Amino acid sequence: MRAVKTVISAAGNLKRENLDMNELICLRAIQDVNVPKFLQDDLKLFKGINLKDVNDDCIVLIAAYISKCIQLYETTVVRHGLMLVGPAGSGKTKVSLLHVAVIQIYVLNPKSITMGQLYGEYDLLTHEWTDGILSSLIRGGAASMDKETKWYMFDGPVDAVWIENMNTVLDDNKKLCLSSGEIIKLTDVQDLAVASPATVSRCGMVYLEPSILGLTPFTECWLKQIPKILNPYAENKGGHRVARQ
Repeated sequence: MRAVKTVISAAGNLKRENLDMNELICLRAIQDVNVPKFLQDDLKLFKGINLKDVNDDCIVLIAAYISKCIQLYETTVVRHGLMLVGPAGSGKTKVSLLHVAVIQIYVLNPKSITMGQLYGEYDLLTHEWTDGILSSLIRGGAASMDKETKWYMFDGPVDAVWIENMNTVLDDNKKLCLSSGEIIKLTDVQDLAVASPATVSRCGMVYLEPSILGLTPFTECWLKQIPKILNPYAENKGGHRVARQ
């Protein structure tokens, strides 16, 4: 039901922006909601066509990554909770940081601290409440007077111990029980093996495969950081500049 509701919400947004669109709105809404979470092999079945062979693989891979960036934005339009899923090196952190120019991101690793340090805890001896990192950030964001969008990004593996407490935030009421109700915007994970269906169904999802980037962007980025004095010692191999030992 949550998936159907998301499609209907996306279709409503599209209709308000494009009053002339009719039947195509439903198709576009279904595509916007579902395509970001599909693997490349799934996309072939979803679109019903075979991907064309392209000579320059680098352009295809970069274009696919840009597409993921767009999918991230489109998913945030219809979902206030989002999961970026993919193995290490697939570009999850970078795709989120591309939005830094227009939003404010708070990054924390939930697996590096205790539950009390994350959400806050009540001291039975002093009878005082101490805010955790997350509750403190949310409280500050709720009190902020600016209109800048704020994302709270959990950069680390999903664990049922801490993620289950986020269900009320990811639900339609958008309320974290121990704070003021600020929206939690972004969750970054490698897989959802230990997340419950209840948590997954409350989130939008964008899956990033390592094959989208490949090794070429990492190599080119590293080569650009090499001092110019070493340029004479570089040679061109297979269309890529490689530093010689």
